[in-house]
Amino acid sequence: MARAEAWKARPADGSASLPEVNRTVAVPNAGSWLRRLMAFIGPGYLVAVGYMDPGNWATALAGGSAFGYTLLTVALLSSLMAILLQALCARIGLATGRDLAQLCRDRFPRWVGLPLWFLAEIAICATDLAELIGTAIALELLFGIPLLYGVLLTALDAFLILWLQNKGMRWLEAFIMGMIALIAGCFVVQVLMADPAWGQVLRGYLPSASVVTNQAQLYIALGILGATVMPHNLYLHTAVIQSRDIRRDEEGKREAIRFATIDSTVALGLALLINSSILILAAAAFHANGQTEVAEIQDAHKLLAPLMGTAAPMLFAIALLACGLNSTVTATLAGQVVMEGFLHIRLSPVVRRLVTRLIAIIPAVIVTALYGESGTARMLVLSQVLLSLQLPFAVIPLMLFAGDRKRLGTLVAPRWQVVLGWACALLIVVLNVKLLADFVAGP
Repeated sequence: MARAEAWKARPADGSASLPEVNRTVAVPNAGSWLRRLMAFIGPGYLVAVGYMDPGNWATALAGGSAFGYTLLTVALLSSLMAILLQALCARIGLATGRDLAQLCRDRFPRWVGLPLWFLAEIAICATDLAELIGTAIALELLFGIPLLYGVLLTALDAFLILWLQNKGMRWLEAFIMGMIALIAGCFVVQVLMADPAWGQVLRGYLPSASVVTNQAQLYIALGILGATVMPHNLYLHTAVIQSRDIRRDEEGKREAIRFATIDSTVALGLALLINSSILILAAAAFHANGQTEVAEIQDAHKLLAPLMGTAAPMLFAIALLACGLNSTVTATLAGQVVMEGFLHIRLSPVVRRLVTRLIAIIPAVIVTALYGESGTARMLVLSQVLLSLQLPFAVIPLMLFAGDRKRLGTLVAPRWQVVLGWACALLIVVLNVKLLADFVAGP
């Protein structure tokens, strides 16, 4: 009992989340509504990166080529869930001045907190694995670098992280937003070139019972869910939103919560469009032409040229590289939040990046060496399903804090958000249990 109490007592030290950037972005107290809103534009886009990373590509390509537009409904549902959950993250971060990892350490005994930390680290490693493979594939497609060498080269992105963090939060956000704009531009052109059946696209956003009854669809659907509502993003958002130097009175916090919610909602809406574009591209270019088993990113790249012309594969590879670079930034920040928040262990961004990348490199190198390109797609989809399985262990603590009037006071989440948030948590748990039950039962 004494050790558990010590675990809970230590975090009440006022330590800042992500101290290098904490409260470094000024927020004007006067001026127009738009000027004050612009001070909050940025953190939502850091979070949105996780909703369009290479793991999303693997699940969207697999789902679009195999099932056409059917799984667009999953992408929509996942994004709506993400918008709600990330808004709750911004609320608890601004209301308490603590990130989700710190709050877990504050509230839970050691025997609960340590497993939550371990599961969060697994989620970050799964995310890092997807980013590593995606970036290596992009280097191979653009520059002809062998996949195995590309996997090893990705460790150098630690220096990109260090440079961006030294430049300051606004530079980091500008880099991320620039990469998102590049990705969006590439996919707008590709989707227009693919000329999808827009009526079928719209129908794809309507719910379909086959998503639950068809085990293959459910597996890909959970991959899309895990790739969209990513566990590490919940920790990340509660921390990066504290980079704003807001007024600490109730009125200042309420305004900050309102502006942060607008920021994340718009950013995640853009992420939904990009995710949908990947799935629509796969459905229009592959499924509609009888190519129903395109799961490898490399295969998708090769097939685009004869179907859509030579420009499409280049745009595809450029967007993939931008996604990989973007995601590596946010995964490193999330890893820092989780380690410092749960364990109070501080590592430099470069060391932290090299540690997580080394953990992710080991399975990637083994699979790449043994199976080459044929194993990368299965590993990408599996990594996203693992994220879905980890998701309840981040969402449930988030919901406990979002409805905790003792900690949030009058800034506690509205009842409708709490009810919908718990419904999301229940849906995630039920789908994961069904997937595990189907796996145990076998074909």
